[in-house]
Amino acid sequence: MSIQAQIVVVGSINMDLVVKTPRIALEGETIIGDGFSTMPGGKGANQAVAASRLGAQVKMVGCVGDDRYGREMLAHFEEENIGTEYVTTISGQSTGVAMITVNESGENSIVVAPGANARMTPSYVREAEKVIRSADMLLVQLEIPMEAVEEAVKIANRHRVPVILNPAPARQMSDVLLKQIDILTPNETEGKLIVTGRAESDASIEEVMSHLISKGVKRVVMTLGGEGAAYSESGAYRLMRAHKVETVDTTGAGDSFNAGLGVYLAEGGTLEEAVRFAQKVAALSVTNFGAQPSMPNRTKVNQFEYN
Repeated sequence: MSIQAQIVVVGSINMDLVVKTPRIALEGETIIGDGFSTMPGGKGANQAVAASRLGAQVKMVGCVGDDRYGREMLAHFEEENIGTEYVTTISGQSTGVAMITVNESGENSIVVAPGANARMTPSYVREAEKVIRSADMLLVQLEIPMEAVEEAVKIANRHRVPVILNPAPARQMSDVLLKQIDILTPNETEGKLIVTGRAESDASIEEVMSHLISKGVKRVVMTLGGEGAAYSESGAYRLMRAHKVETVDTTGAGDSFNAGLGVYLAEGGTLEEAVRFAQKVAALSVTNFGAQPSMPNRTKVNQFEYN
């Protein structure tokens, strides 16, 4: 597609502190890791970087601390061609960090300390209304205060800008907010938590998606890890199988998926086409280590051959 998508991301900005381990430690257990690295992260920042690499013009709306990590993140955004005029530096606050362990099969365990992300207020979002108003798509997640999420969605609705909400980490959301969402993108666990309050619920994928649609969400795309993705359209539910790749690290796979979905839809693609494209983006992202370092550019996605 030749149209350059205009994407605004309202969300979290973290520095990821990553350790490779043979397996995820049990409660109370100490194990020896194999290598440590710091990498740019945060669900909002991940989606912004992924969208930019896919060819979109991206503006980031978020908060960093007045520390080394904050300065590094701002410099990183500039390198990735992401607009930072609405990234606010919060005095006296640390930049958010995520402590991540990645095991030999590529699965991860993550603990997030929000830092400056927790200071994201509706007023900071309102300052960015000009760019939200002119966007083709707004991407939001739940690693910032809910009132900031609600303000971003309200502004987008006022200007008829489509909204993709990635409900991670999962938490309860008001019916008012859900009715303003064009596409909700939970994974299976998040979907069950939102609908039933229990991750281990025996509710089926279709039941979860039907419930969310009944609450006013226009469309639902549920990621299912290695099984693929399910999506709702015109009252029907479809499953699209995942691409088979050798997994190195799943960190950021969901963020890559959301960025791919948003960019392709903003370029004028159908939901089916966008889900297929997003799956290719996510599949490529898990074949390398780290969230943002593994996010592919548009050329790699277009050239990707899958089974």
